[in-house]
Amino acid sequence: MIGSLTARRGVRQFVKFGIVGASGFIVNLVIFTLLQRVVPDHTRPLQYNVIYSIAFFAGGVSNYYFNRVWTFRSTGHAVREGAQFLTVSAIALGVGLGVSALVAPWLGHGHKTWLVATLSGIVVNFFLNKYWTFKDVR
Repeated sequence: MIGSLTARRGVRQFVKFGIVGASGFIVNLVIFTLLQRVVPDHTRPLQYNVIYSIAFFAGGVSNYYFNRVWTFRSTGHAVREGAQFLTVSAIALGVGLGVSALVAPWLGHGHKTWLVATLSGIVVNFFLNKYWTFKDVR
C-alpha cells in the first residue's frame, strides 16, 4: 500500500516538497530566532511582522532552489518560475500574517504564533507552486 502511494508522482512530489519545506522551515526558524534576539521590543506588532517576513522569505529562497532542482526537476525559465514562486510566497506570507493576527491575542508574538502561521500556508503553497509555478514540468 505505502509503495503504491509513493509510486504516484504527485505523492512523491508532495513528500519531497515537505522535505524541502522542512529545510526552509529550519532556515526560517533560525533567522526568526536570531532576529528576535537582535530587534529591540520584537513583541510589538510592527517589529514582529518585519522579522516574520524576513525569516519567511529567507526560507522561501532556499525552498525555491531545492524545489526547482529536486522536487519538480524543472528546466523551465528560472526567472519566470522564480517570480511566480515569489508571488506564491507572498500569498502564503499574507495567509501567515493573517493567521498571526488571529492567534496572537491568545498565543503572543513568539514561536507558538510563528508555528501556527507558518503551517497555515503549506498546502496552499504546494498546490499553487505545483499547478502554477511548475505546471509545465513533465
